[in-house]
Amino acid sequence: MGLPKDDAATLSARWIEGVLLKRDVFSTVERGRFRDESGEVDAVLRRLDQVPIWSYPLARHLFARERRALALARELNVGPKLLWAGRRALVRGFVDGVALHLAKPHGDIAYFRSAKLALRKLHRAGICHNDLAKEQNWLVGRDGRAYLTDFQLAACFSSRSRLFRIAAYEDLRHMLKHKRSYAPQALTPMERKILARKSVVASLWLKTGKKVYQAITRGLFNFTDREGGGRRLVNDAPVLAELIRKNPDVRDTSIVAFADRRTGVGLYAFVEADDVALEKQLRSELASAKGVRPPEHIQVVHALPRDAAGKPRTEILQLVAMNQVDLIEPLITSDLDRAFLKDILESRKNLRDRFNFESSELNSR
Repeated sequence: MGLPKDDAATLSARWIEGVLLKRDVFSTVERGRFRDESGEVDAVLRRLDQVPIWSYPLARHLFARERRALALARELNVGPKLLWAGRRALVRGFVDGVALHLAKPHGDIAYFRSAKLALRKLHRAGICHNDLAKEQNWLVGRDGRAYLTDFQLAACFSSRSRLFRIAAYEDLRHMLKHKRSYAPQALTPMERKILARKSVVASLWLKTGKKVYQAITRGLFNFTDREGGGRRLVNDAPVLAELIRKNPDVRDTSIVAFADRRTGVGLYAFVEADDVALEKQLRSELASAKGVRPPEHIQVVHALPRDAAGKPRTEILQLVAMNQVDLIEPLITSDLDRAFLKDILESRKNLRDRFNFESSELNSR
């Protein structure tokens, strides 16, 4: 199913293709640049021309919801700004920030204060997001503020009806769940009460609709994790990691998922070892393993970036795998991390779908 001629003409003239962010049965999402009246701006494109025919009606419905919500929220500065919308494609502004589960703003009270303010602005405009339980729909901006993204389930209301109040309450409750995860000491007594009291609709959903939803998304649509790696990341990656660690020259490994234009979802294995030539041996060993497909990319690194507890910082590695290099700088906490991360970036393997988003600050050090 192709794009309508007017959509295709606009994108051909104004869109500069960049990095694929996600592809599923509802849309293809990629980052690139868009030419508007002021020149080229960083932007994100959602298009429906590559979705299956059987999922197109629902995809079209979700697309329409997002288009309407973004149009209403255009000047609120709480999410991406709608730059252009056609019949089967739309372009929204790029928010300079990373998802909540990657940024992990532990103890950042100011962030959650701004998150509450963002919700207040959204609700005053009559918009309820309806999908804020997902950490990837919350962004931590480079300016430290909270931004919302992915408005496919958003609902727009003309009045503060009972349904609106329930949806707004659930938006707030889901935000507070994230605050409880990252800044529990900052919860007020009233916020704790809200967390302890689900709406009747939410309680009914958990008992009935959510089970059906999970059966459909995990079974039919193959959604199994928040990073978008699907069953390959959930099922294949642990098996591959175990096989890689069996090699005596390997100290550790970390496997992340990335969107791939050829296969939909690819796996990228970062292997901590001294011998760069080990990659060829590992690829041969994994190719002979039964029941699991080898990673699309294997990169041997002298050291994996690690947190204070010694665990690999998969949030950084995933951005490397996705070629979202300019988003890494705010996540780097030490000069040591920056030094060997530069080596990882210079030798990264996923060069098929790359774009000039490199951070000059990171690469200049």
